[in-house]
Amino acid sequence: MRRTVLEQFPAGGPWGSKPAEDFAAARRGEGVAAEVVMDLDRDAFLVVVPQQPAERGRGGRRAG
Repeated sequence: MRRTVLEQFPAGGPWGSKPAEDFAAARRGEGVAAEVVMDLDRDAFLVVVPQQPAERGRGGRRAG
């Protein structure tokens, strides 16, 4: 499944995943199906949403 990255937060930050979790919760409050995943290669927490078919080809950042 392809996903679009909305935001990324450094994993080494003093608050861990909390900033990413807070950001994702705010998006879910807006009705967006956001979730937090860990990107080991980037050493970052990513807030992602499932890619919608209409988004293909728009050049947004994608996560695996």
